[in-house]
Amino acid sequence: MNTATSGALSGAASEVGRRTTERLAALARRVRGRGTDDARPPTVPTDAAARRDLAERLFEQARREPAFARDLLAWLRETDLLRDTTGPACPAAARPRMLPPGTAAFTDREPVRQAIAALLDDPGADAAGAPRIVVLTGPGGVGKTATAVHFARAFADRFPDGQLHADLRGASPATAVTPSATLVRFLHRLGVPADRVPATEQEQTDLYRDRTADRRLVVLLDNAHSAAQVAPLLTAAPGSLTLVTSRHGLPELVRDHGARVLRLGPLAGDDAVLLLTRIAGLEPAGAQRAHAEAVAARCGGMPLALCETGALAAGREEVDWERLEREFASLGPGPAAPAPADPTRLATDVAYRALAPAAARLYRLLGLCPWPTIPVGAAAAAADITPAEARALLAELAGARLLEPAGDERYRFHDVVRRHAELRAHEEDGRAAAGDAVERVITWHLDMAVAADYRVIPGRWHLGPAYDRLPRPAASSAAARAALAELTRERENLAEAVRAAEEYGFDALTWQLCEAMWALHLRLGFHEQWVATHVRGVAAARRRATDEPRAEGRMRSQLAFAYMGLDRLADAERELTAAAAADRAAGHHRGHASAVESLGLLCLRQWRYEDAEQRFRQARTIWDEVGPDDDGAEDAPRALALLEHHLGRALTGQSRFPEAIGQLRHALTRFQALEPRDSYNEGRVRMSLGESLLAGGDVAGAREFLDDSIAVMEGEGATLQLADALELRAGCGDAAAFLGRARELYEALGDAAGVARVEVRLRGAG
Repeated sequence: MNTATSGALSGAASEVGRRTTERLAALARRVRGRGTDDARPPTVPTDAAARRDLAERLFEQARREPAFARDLLAWLRETDLLRDTTGPACPAAARPRMLPPGTAAFTDREPVRQAIAALLDDPGADAAGAPRIVVLTGPGGVGKTATAVHFARAFADRFPDGQLHADLRGASPATAVTPSATLVRFLHRLGVPADRVPATEQEQTDLYRDRTADRRLVVLLDNAHSAAQVAPLLTAAPGSLTLVTSRHGLPELVRDHGARVLRLGPLAGDDAVLLLTRIAGLEPAGAQRAHAEAVAARCGGMPLALCETGALAAGREEVDWERLEREFASLGPGPAAPAPADPTRLATDVAYRALAPAAARLYRLLGLCPWPTIPVGAAAAAADITPAEARALLAELAGARLLEPAGDERYRFHDVVRRHAELRAHEEDGRAAAGDAVERVITWHLDMAVAADYRVIPGRWHLGPAYDRLPRPAASSAAARAALAELTRERENLAEAVRAAEEYGFDALTWQLCEAMWALHLRLGFHEQWVATHVRGVAAARRRATDEPRAEGRMRSQLAFAYMGLDRLADAERELTAAAAADRAAGHHRGHASAVESLGLLCLRQWRYEDAEQRFRQARTIWDEVGPDDDGAEDAPRALALLEHHLGRALTGQSRFPEAIGQLRHALTRFQALEPRDSYNEGRVRMSLGESLLAGGDVAGAREFLDDSIAVMEGEGATLQLADALELRAGCGDAAAFLGRARELYEALGDAAGVARVEVRLRGAG
């Protein structure tokens, strides 16, 4: 019981976690005061001793009261299932297929195939029950990724439960993807709903290993920077294979996990010529054969260089290997010298010089930042051209093997090639032109994020001027889902845009990008990225305080919610306190009220209901200072209605039911007066009213409001909230019917915890 209490209180970031802690608070309220003279509302236990005391109180009450025992058992079942979403009530386990496409031109690497096959067939590994881990290491451009993809596909039939893949972007510490970001992606693809993904990396790792424990998967972790980046992504399943590529040996994986390291070197002479001519599409004959061999030697046997050079040859009307040899010779060492020190850079330079001027310019400008992927729109912005023009130039660059396709109308650089493009940009375009191009790409990402964020939460108050360029969209669940998918697709690019904006000194763009990522992070998490971007946003807002004094409070408030998601509540309180101070100093009453209200919500989460009440009343007083022409005045009616609802919840938490009911009725009146109406939040208030009336003993009154709430949530398509309302309604009579409906909804949602909780109550109702 103490373990369950600790787990629930340390991971309440998601909607599911919030509801679980609220149910624990309700159980604690029922225990408080029974058999003692202590009628004070409970507070959230903050240490092991306090949690142990709460657990003992709950068990003691369960021994005395069968109905309480059923409810406590249901809660315990729910907390167990929050940590195990693989139960039978969840949808069929997802079978991810995330491997990128291979290449028909793949050449050699037979020793790698033999080593992987031997590892998979090793009976000793089966007996040890250890997962198979292979690390492919070697310099940039040696073909590690192509080799890993080729053999992951070649052995795929041994892993029927799917394939996971992530580019860890480990060319440098600055670009390396955090383990948390990859774990969230993997968990989504393994069938874990977004609101079930834990916020902290350790909890994500635990859930990932639980979800993969009995599966036979191949996991490809490409371009790793360090063993620390890889370790949380390793499965514990003996039937799985993990392939890791890295320029580093990662000896910690050998020491701690028994990884097998395979070092890749350049292709031997005949294989190098074979790959070169496969890409070129023509087998050289006669004297041309010797020139082709000389070109392959100039490429140093490096597959990336060979592919770029073969693509260059294939793009010409007639393959002239002698001419190619002369082009290499004009840039590299003499014929008597050994292979150049950096043959990939040499081959890239030869391919670059063959580009048309417009394609060469786009190549340079796209290389200025390590964008994870490059959409057509961003490329058009970089060069200030139309999307149609960008599309044609991107195809030319991909044909020259200077860019790689990365999905539907998206491309990416090999990091070795990108560094070449960046160097050429600084040499040929200069700092000013480079800065202009980067600013255009950042602005493109900002406009995309603003439009999407606006569609996900159209009624939200916004500060950034980019929102003013758009009409307020009509609410649409389909539009919101599409916009959230778009934000998800661009998530890593948005994080890079924030970093680039900071690097180039575009502070106004930095904090505006952070504001526009609110819907993405609020709905889907990615808390580590959320913190990383918004720390930059706070710093940028402080530097821009003279131009936009309201931005600091906005950034600190959003950063606080990221900290809340990670259960760093002290950090969240610090940021919200600083946000309130910044907005007060700026004379920004709307922002000040919002920060104080958020402090109240933080208190609610901690069961500090009296403190929450004080914060909400303080926020309401601050709202009185917002004049009709002030910033946020248009949002005042809806904001105040929400605030009145929060205040009612704080009173309910103190078991002051008559006051809470009066307060919630007032909140409902405010929502009913809104134009346009906010039916969803009206339904939420009606649910809170029903809960308070039921707790206060007015079953008939609770039934009326809960029936209304059920009707509203059905009309809104708010399935999770509808299930909650049905569970509450079961406490007003006809329990089996309402619990049965709730169970159907939880089953449809794949909510194993909800199903388990309802089934416990159904057994008691029967």
